[in-house]
Amino acid sequence: MIDVLRRVFGDPLGRIGLILVTLVTVGALFAAFIAPYDPIALNIRDRLQDPSAAHFLGTDQLGRDLFSRVLYGGQVALKVALITIGVALFIGVALGMVAGFGPRWLDNAIMLFFDTIRSFPTVMFALATVALVGPSLETVIAVIVVTTIPNYGRVARTQTLSIKSNEYIKAERAMGASTARMLSVHVLPNVMGPLMILASMDIPTVIALEAGLSFLGMGVKPPTPSWGSILNDGYTLIRNTPWPIVAGSIPLLMVTLGFTFLGESLRDLIDPKLRRTV
Repeated sequence: MIDVLRRVFGDPLGRIGLILVTLVTVGALFAAFIAPYDPIALNIRDRLQDPSAAHFLGTDQLGRDLFSRVLYGGQVALKVALITIGVALFIGVALGMVAGFGPRWLDNAIMLFFDTIRSFPTVMFALATVALVGPSLETVIAVIVVTTIPNYGRVARTQTLSIKSNEYIKAERAMGASTARMLSVHVLPNVMGPLMILASMDIPTVIALEAGLSFLGMGVKPPTPSWGSILNDGYTLIRNTPWPIVAGSIPLLMVTLGFTFLGESLRDLIDPKLRRTV
């Protein structure tokens, strides 16, 4: 792990990505120690202040410190990203390997399941689900998990199909090895590399989807800080002050650039054949 980090840090693009991801992660994990104010405490006397030494990013319409809300909003963003990516990756890899290694009828059934989910536009599916069951963090997580599973399942299936025809798999089968052993020992280690790259690049997408639902009032419930709700406040107050929009946009940009650059660097390390050319 240390060797991988050292090699990533040696790449200029990977270094930038690692620094941005580290800043966002540290800010979220240690928000309770870094944030100068309670993120939900009201202070009407200090409403709509510009950035200053007392309030690094200014305050919103209720006098809440935007810097503190951004830090605590990072906890929501990372929680959603890690849970959804982890669960979707686990289920998608399992279904994808079973589809690629199993009989044709099972492959067709699983692929039909994937195609059915992907036939619904993600945002519309999310809005419809939230409208039916009500806005909550758990609903957002469930929606993102369901819509993300096919992404990993398809990649795992494709990788499994290519590995399935290798000679060492045929030798294992001839020696009487079980399907579970072949999948866990030979297939899984070979499919995880590309999937980890895909997962790292999906994190900003997941965070943006959560922020979008919160922006529309269908995600995290107030007064819980969320980058999307900060942007929504900024949109309604754009004629009075630009700082809430700036405060909500900065972390989203950092997350998107950080994880994208980090994913690009990891891709070069894991698969040199795909290395960027200048």
